[in-house]
Amino acid sequence: MAFTVYPALDIRGGRVVRLAQGDYARETQYGDDPLPRAADFARAGARWMHLVDLDAARAGGYTLGTLLCGIARDTGLQVQTGGGVRSREDVARILDAGAARVVVGSLAVREPETVAAWLAEFGGERITVALDTRQDAAGQWQLPVHGWTEDAGVTLDALLPRYVRAGLRHLLCTDIARDGMLSGPNLDLYAHLRALAPGVAVQASGGVRDADDVRNARQVGCAGAVLGRALLEGRLQLADALAQEARAADAARNAGDGPC
Repeated sequence: MAFTVYPALDIRGGRVVRLAQGDYARETQYGDDPLPRAADFARAGARWMHLVDLDAARAGGYTLGTLLCGIARDTGLQVQTGGGVRSREDVARILDAGAARVVVGSLAVREPETVAAWLAEFGGERITVALDTRQDAAGQWQLPVHGWTEDAGVTLDALLPRYVRAGLRHLLCTDIARDGMLSGPNLDLYAHLRALAPGVAVQASGGVRDADDVRNARQVGCAGAVLGRALLEGRLQLADALAQEARAADAARNAGDGPC
């Protein structure tokens, strides 16, 4: 299976930031230079990046169109981006600004029929559904909304098959307990998702600390990993993560070398 590394930039007020477990009161700032950082990703060999509009995630109305356009124009990176996507017009506008894929999060939980219609209209390669999840005391994976403060009343296991039937190709799933905490990705969660939706490309998000975590995400069957805080703080070198991407590509090529 192909594997993609997604170096990530979360933007708030024009600055590169990270939130701990999605809490806006627990923000760490990393500078006001998102475009040069994206260019660094490209120079390191990345093919994709993940871009999040934290202001829009809170208030709606995607605000990073100019930055997105600059990244797509100047770096050659394919950009997966979202934050505050509320309408069909938002999706079309973000794609027109240069996005390769639009990430839809809270609305995907609250209005699955709406997002399923976008999958049909724009195609499964242009939409990434982002499901942020938290395991409850009974072991069920709940899907909190409204800044992760309110459960939506539907579980991950109930919602994901609906999207599979609607043509979902790309799923970004974050274990809320690990987001921004450098505690390692939840490999059990991703193994569960691979069994639940084997035809969907699952991106691991939350907790990635080092190249071993990237390798483990690949080996458990993920199609990609989103790299945030560890990359920004130099705990993980992008080149080391990209080596896992290259190994997956080599394995896929070798698997195709056998007889027809």
